[in-house]
Amino acid sequence: MSVFETGSESATAAGARDWRRVAYLVHVSRALDHLEETVLVPAKKVAYQFSARGHDLGQVLLGLRLTDRHDGVCGYYRSRPMLLSLGVPLEEALGSSMARAGGYSDGRDIGVVFNYPNPDGPSALPMCGGVGSQYTPTAGWAQAIEYRSSRLGDPAFASAMGVVLGGDASVATNGFWSALTIATTQRLPMLFYIEDNGYGISVPSVYQTPGGDIAANLASFSGLHVLHGDGTEPAEAVRLIDEAVAHVRGRRGPCLLRLRVPRLEGHSFQDTQTYKSPEVVAAEWARDPLPKLEAFCVPALMSLAEWQAIADRAAADVAAALHSADARPVAEPDTVTSFVFSDATPQKKGGLRGEGVTLPTGDTTPRPEGTRLNMVTAIRRVLDHELTVNPRMVVFGEDVGPKGGVHAVTLGLQEKHGIARVFDTSLSEEGIVGRAVGMALAGLLPVPEIQFRKYADPAVEQINDCGTLRWRTHNRFAAPMVLRMPVGFFKSGDPWHSQTNEVQFVHAPGWKVAVPSNAEDAVGLLRSALRGDDPVMFLEHRAMLDASWARRPYPGDAYVLPFGQAKITMPGRDLTIVTWGAMVERAEEAAKQVVAAGTHSVEVIDLRTLMPWDRETVLASVARTRRCLVVHEDLRTAGFGAEVVATVAEEAFMHLDAPVVRLTMPDVPSPHNAVLLDAVVPSVARIRAKIDALLEF
Repeated sequence: MSVFETGSESATAAGARDWRRVAYLVHVSRALDHLEETVLVPAKKVAYQFSARGHDLGQVLLGLRLTDRHDGVCGYYRSRPMLLSLGVPLEEALGSSMARAGGYSDGRDIGVVFNYPNPDGPSALPMCGGVGSQYTPTAGWAQAIEYRSSRLGDPAFASAMGVVLGGDASVATNGFWSALTIATTQRLPMLFYIEDNGYGISVPSVYQTPGGDIAANLASFSGLHVLHGDGTEPAEAVRLIDEAVAHVRGRRGPCLLRLRVPRLEGHSFQDTQTYKSPEVVAAEWARDPLPKLEAFCVPALMSLAEWQAIADRAAADVAAALHSADARPVAEPDTVTSFVFSDATPQKKGGLRGEGVTLPTGDTTPRPEGTRLNMVTAIRRVLDHELTVNPRMVVFGEDVGPKGGVHAVTLGLQEKHGIARVFDTSLSEEGIVGRAVGMALAGLLPVPEIQFRKYADPAVEQINDCGTLRWRTHNRFAAPMVLRMPVGFFKSGDPWHSQTNEVQFVHAPGWKVAVPSNAEDAVGLLRSALRGDDPVMFLEHRAMLDASWARRPYPGDAYVLPFGQAKITMPGRDLTIVTWGAMVERAEEAAKQVVAAGTHSVEVIDLRTLMPWDRETVLASVARTRRCLVVHEDLRTAGFGAEVVATVAEEAFMHLDAPVVRLTMPDVPSPHNAVLLDAVVPSVARIRAKIDALLEF
């Protein structure tokens, strides 16, 4: 349903509202902007400054309507008035802008990138620096609210909602459209609050949306309640905001509210707005909501003296906050490497641990049972068991439901555990991973699937943002998840389905990366990931999913394999092979040929995880064998093998009797024809040849 509203109301008809609180917060926002622009930026105490003038009234009115302690709101760089209305202390806001210790990030992130794990009320979800990246995590939060209310039966979530703020330029992003699809198809309790100031930095909104009006374009969007109006008129803005919030809280589906507001200063402090004519600038200042708020309140709701007293108190409070914020030190430099991954200190919000929920630690000793299983069956069995014991776990992705996944890993799981827990998604990897972030922030354990490694590319922004989330919020928030992804060749290759490129995820701070080569390791690593407290990239090699060599007996429902523990799959004395994934089988076969020749023996190490990776086992082996060959399927240049080679050369150089050597694919995409594929992927024969050459060196 679409509704387009305009009009005006008197102060009396605007309903019960603490307009003195509204006036105070708007004045505080203005005072903060003025202080930064005139003092802190020129003094180089604030590096990034984005004025909220013109946007402030609407945000304050909305923020004061977010009263449920499970409401979650995700803003963007011009959303400080919203944060203030949620109760963020002024010294926190200023100290964060000044990059001092404490605050939003302990000085790790720019001060306009907000978060607020509110213990007593609505939380501000960790925003990101990328435009549009706030939408899909908010959709995930809204879906988690629905799940915890309807599936887990928690009445505390019955009226909670997710709210996302965005400017008119952000509605052109993939994140906006993906979240819109998620929210409307799932009828989620989500409010899209669009502040349309007519510009994306210097680009007019007509370049972002046909006609420059996203509300008009979405008038017939199924399942979406649409409202729009003037965000500078107090009575009109409050009426529309109240209607939007009531619609979402009443579980009548998502709502999009577009309010027209002026951007009274440049995009940022450095932006001089030379792209605007003097007439445009004057017209925008004529729409300043602060004088309109004064006219609305005085004399109908307060005297002029009261209004001035509120402004004076706001200025005094900001001055006092500056004194406190400026006294804060810079964080100790030796702490900057903390909280990349979880440690003994739990995050304030996000994941199971953030809510005090613990899972069994498991058993590190495998207890084999039954016949040998392929990796597909082994992974499915772990997912099935963990879904059974952990009601907060959900599995989702494209085709994971009735079809059971394109590789059959989730076959039968939806039938057993229900559509709320194992479900299909729209075709948007941005939406899959972004939704998982929001779910994790809301206390669920999301297990999303990306069908093939190459398909993860549209989700790279969300992947990177998720990995840095704990670090950049200084352990205030975390978003643990297990992202499953098939990689590598299978019978044939191609540039779209056969990529490995695991090094990209190793190079993304905050992600753990597992690359099991067989069913037993897949069981242990997956269960370890599902019971952990970090984002994990779980890479399932397509060639090994049903390979005979990779089959192993099931090691038990309690078996966990800690990350960072390599395995010596074949002991040897004359050369060390370091490898992982599908190359382990080929390395072992080449090593067996050397042993069969009767002159040498070769040690094969399966790293099993690349982040973290077991440097100690590799270095100890090389110290014994004095030779090292690294074999991997990924491309040669800047592949993970280069990291292993560099570490061996740097830390075991004096032990070496030969150069450290790599055998990899050349720097070409995976070819489709099987003959061409065999020509580029390391083969047993080429591994054997490298071994012989190193032994003869």
